[in-house]
Amino acid sequence: MRADELSMPFDEEFLADPHAGYAKLRAEAPVHRIRAPDGSPVWLVTRYADVKACLADPRLSVDKTNSRGHGYKGFELPPALDRNLMNMDAPDHTRLRKLVSKAFTPRYLAEMHERVQLVADALIDAIVPRGQADLVRSYALPLPAMVVCDMLGVPDHDREEFRGWVLDLFAPDSSEPVRAKEKLRSAVGKMQQFFVRLVAAKRKKPGPDLLSQWVLLRDEGDGLSEDELTSLAFLTVIAGYENPVNTISIGVWTLLQRPDLAADLRDEPGQLASVVDELLRHDGPLPLAVRRFPLADIEIGGVRIPTGETVMLGIMSANRDPAQFSEPDLFDVQRTDNRHLSFGHGIHYCLGAALARITAQVALGTVLRRFPDLRLADPAAAPRWRQSFRSRGLAELPVRFSPASLK
Repeated sequence: MRADELSMPFDEEFLADPHAGYAKLRAEAPVHRIRAPDGSPVWLVTRYADVKACLADPRLSVDKTNSRGHGYKGFELPPALDRNLMNMDAPDHTRLRKLVSKAFTPRYLAEMHERVQLVADALIDAIVPRGQADLVRSYALPLPAMVVCDMLGVPDHDREEFRGWVLDLFAPDSSEPVRAKEKLRSAVGKMQQFFVRLVAAKRKKPGPDLLSQWVLLRDEGDGLSEDELTSLAFLTVIAGYENPVNTISIGVWTLLQRPDLAADLRDEPGQLASVVDELLRHDGPLPLAVRRFPLADIEIGGVRIPTGETVMLGIMSANRDPAQFSEPDLFDVQRTDNRHLSFGHGIHYCLGAALARITAQVALGTVLRRFPDLRLADPAAAPRWRQSFRSRGLAELPVRFSPASLK
């Protein structure tokens, strides 16, 4: 397999077992030219050392204006939403991140820990009497949406409509692609208008939420503009919804395959931190990092990539690279060196990583605590995955348990 050979690995066969596909690429063509879903050529980097180096390499820009019209850019957002931290290079990124990070204080994280626990318990309360449930629909999907609403201070009377936009954003009906794209575009537009109004409301009457804290932030007189606040709110939805949904669903499914580990966690919930990190390494929800564009011709893994072409960094592949991790296909919660790349590396390391870990630990711990006899509804059934170029998670997770009345 030549590095410049165009192929389409993200077809149904590849997605059915992506880890095997990535292993083949790591061994035969670690920097490989493929076709993205829109048909454009992109370079896929699959080995840990190369991926980590590229994540921190300032010669690789995340700013779409440096693409020179080549390659995959994903869904085109309105400029006011598109100009966000994920699409900025230094020094603009440095300034904005410095301001935004001030709000993620230990006190805020402690408060969010309590709030996530309240949300998780409320969702479980609705499930407990039934004796069966689809934990994706009843738990993994609504929990992050409710947490995002709390983070941004979305008023109660707007939350149902807001969650509808979020669903249209992340779960379009693939059976009707034209209609799905219309719904996606409509949801983006409505969400943008909503955030403009919400930012204005927070300026008049700030609350304890994250968006209010961003409105109030100042650094040597410098604050966040209206467009920056709107784009940050939208980025919170992008970063705070889909990946946690998939982490929770994959996490519960993984623990149900390992009843001994689940039993140990019920007795010693302190192990949940290492379990979540091993889950993120072993079967994380993010196959690829945000696309990059070389500012000049660059060599990666011995392969020359021209200026402005699209480079995709294989996070999922890097996290199973045997050159970095001993027995990488083994789910090992005792792993002592677990420097996975699921939250990135370098200046674009995920700003909300601590909160993402809290959400996953609370979500999984609550399920284990509230459902001592949780089991798959059909242990013989193969899991049904919802996966694509950008994400991987379970489409459903039917389970059974002993029903209980609330006291």
